[in-house]
Amino acid sequence: MSTREGNPAEGMSKAVFDHLVELAAFALEEEESEYLHRELNNQLRAIRELEAIEVDDSLPIVSHGVPYTAAMSLPLREDKIEACPDADEILEQAPKRDGRFIVVPDIPQEELE
Repeated sequence: MSTREGNPAEGMSKAVFDHLVELAAFALEEEESEYLHRELNNQLRAIRELEAIEVDDSLPIVSHGVPYTAAMSLPLREDKIEACPDADEILEQAPKRDGRFIVVPDIPQEELE
């Protein structure tokens, strides 16, 4: 499979990149698009190289060279449900509502080949 067809070993295909640029509503010149596509694939290649590094399972997890233990991590906080005092004011600003729900436009989807 070639890069144009989206071979993960070769990086992101131009078609997928162009589709993401369109979804993000970026207005890129051809030169900018080529540069960003190339840079993204360079970063993806670097990530794959890091993933390929064999790491012994007995190697302890560290943070900045200091062993990372459960004692170092912050305790989990208790989840608390609190009503928003400004909910009605926030809902009044929505351009379209259905009861207490904000109605948003549908997101068009298309399948990539």
